[in-house]
Amino acid sequence: QVQLVESGGGLVQAGGSLRLSCVASGRTVSINGMGWHRQAPGKQRELVAAISRGGSTIYADSVRGRFTISRDYAKNIAYLQMNSLKPEDTAVYYCSTGTVYTSTTYATSGYWGQGTQVTVSS
Repeated sequence: QVQLVESGGGLVQAGGSLRLSCVASGRTVSINGMGWHRQAPGKQRELVAAISRGGSTIYADSVRGRFTISRDYAKNIAYLQMNSLKPEDTAVYYCSTGTVYTSTTYATSGYWGQGTQVTVSS
């Protein structure tokens, strides 16, 4: 079992920045890749970014160039640095464990955090 806990969300003005953290605990040796997803009200959950065990990354077109995913492998933490935030980035952000298969494909392995709210005001 793996437990994931996100933090770092909040209210920010458009153009501002936030850094989300996802701390993994439990059977962390089983973790391969990690991902960040978001779900806005009335919309489906979507992949924002993912990072493989080796450091390869995937980004959604809507965030490429503004968001950066990274990992601290020693501490089992995944980060999502979000810059130049827009009102349309408002959502609950979730982290997950999974596998990066290609430069565009990430599949979750079933472990999810509880989510952290990000609200961007215009």
